[in-house]
Amino acid sequence: MSPRSPLELAAILAAEYGDVLEPVNYIRGVSMSGRLRLQQLAPDRQDPAPAMVELVEPLLEPGSLAEIAQADGSVHAGFVWADELSDATGERRYIDAQLQIAARYLDTGPDGLPAPIDPDDRVEEIFFASAVLGRAYRATSDPSYIDVLTSLLEGWSAQPDSGLWWHCKASPFYWGRGNAFAALGFAEALTYLPEAHGSRPALLTKHRAHLEALVRHQDPSGAWHQLIDRPDSYRELTATAMIGYVLARGLKRGWLGDEFHDPLTNAWSAVDERVDDSGMVRDACAGTGPMPTLADYLRRPTADGHDDRAGSMALWFAV
Repeated sequence: MSPRSPLELAAILAAEYGDVLEPVNYIRGVSMSGRLRLQQLAPDRQDPAPAMVELVEPLLEPGSLAEIAQADGSVHAGFVWADELSDATGERRYIDAQLQIAARYLDTGPDGLPAPIDPDDRVEEIFFASAVLGRAYRATSDPSYIDVLTSLLEGWSAQPDSGLWWHCKASPFYWGRGNAFAALGFAEALTYLPEAHGSRPALLTKHRAHLEALVRHQDPSGAWHQLIDRPDSYRELTATAMIGYVLARGLKRGWLGDEFHDPLTNAWSAVDERVDDSGMVRDACAGTGPMPTLADYLRRPTADGHDDRAGSMALWFAV
């Protein structure tokens, strides 16, 4: 298969992913966002917004939205399309729905954590919280959202001996997609955090240090492994697409230097190789909660063929 341009691959993925929103979660949300972003880059394509308006209408019912707000971060991050759909349609109500969800993060428990946050420090929460709170801040300029987000990010850290992130305290293993969630979360936060914010330099330093650690473990093929520090584990698509997205975002926004350009190019090659011309994927780690042993991560199966998780993240990377 000859190399394709990012827009070519994005069009393939957008035809296969992003038209289903059941169940509501970040996987579906990212692919919907990717389709809306692709429309901005290629406006001659058929506009996906009208069909999305119909698709999401049941979610905006007060009862449904209240139930979603009480769910966890994986569901909340399923609304990453809301600001983009408001931009596409001129209708504020999608952003308003996103803000109703974000309000849950202003409610902190006795441990000081926002109500939706898992106290076991699951690394996925870095992305979920950043995706929700960053967009809420952009929509309102209310510093409450960014204050909660920066407090969370300042309190979470990679392991000092490796520079990599455990999946969570109960699963102290360097899962590939887990590290990608951490990198993606910091990239999301930096996208919305004001340049002059006092926390930005420290968070950017933490983010760059993590990316430097990741690049040291990048496979010569351009991929990252199912376990970041285990080259005997398989080369995994979703982690590679997510980290690739982070590198592309950081280079485009100017907070990463040229030393990350080659790792980005190599990551793109590894993703392009793992998606065929019909949008089917290979080498994507199946859905994975915290696992009790290292062996469990090593033998975690791949999802090959149609896979919404890998397809959505590859679409975000492509656009």
